[in-house]
Amino acid sequence: MNTNSALIVPAPSPAATNAAPLNFHEALKPLIEIPNFWLWIIWTAAILALCAVAWLAWRYWRKKAAAVRAAPPVPPHVRARRALEAALALLSEPKAFSIAVSGAIRGYLEERFDFHAPERTTEEFLHELRGTNLLTTEQKLSLGDFLASCDLIKFAKYEPTETELRALHAAALKLVNETEPRRAPAEIQSSAAAAPAPAAQ
Repeated sequence: MNTNSALIVPAPSPAATNAAPLNFHEALKPLIEIPNFWLWIIWTAAILALCAVAWLAWRYWRKKAAAVRAAPPVPPHVRARRALEAALALLSEPKAFSIAVSGAIRGYLEERFDFHAPERTTEEFLHELRGTNLLTTEQKLSLGDFLASCDLIKFAKYEPTETELRALHAAALKLVNETEPRRAPAEIQSSAAAAPAPAAQ
């Protein structure tokens, strides 16, 4: 028996040759993503920081809004009285005193009646005032005398007595008291009703 004979492999049949080749669809296999641990930490920290900033901004806005609601604007006549009260500390300095009291009255009239008093000279202001019905004739005359006296002290170097300075202060205060807004009777009654009753003796 001849053991050195070649191995004969039979030729493939025509049917096997025409068969479709096997395709391995590797793309259909899901890819497994390995998460980046540090990237997740960074994103989480950034989101938490944004939330903290938004919360702090919200708290700041609420406190600011509450402060605005809790502190109503000071009315012009109240500010004028405070300025006139502060001016009394300048009685020993006539020029500074006259500047303070006239400035208080001009600022008050500007806010109360929408005048442009601080921007105009006394003559210009009084000329505009004469054409309005916002003050009575007596009040207009009193205001004219008051501003003229203040100008005399400021520009003519007139040295008034303390009595004269206190008279100027009284005239200014009287004008504020006479021209401040008056509350309606219904408003006064509602305020009185809301006030606590006095304790029984």
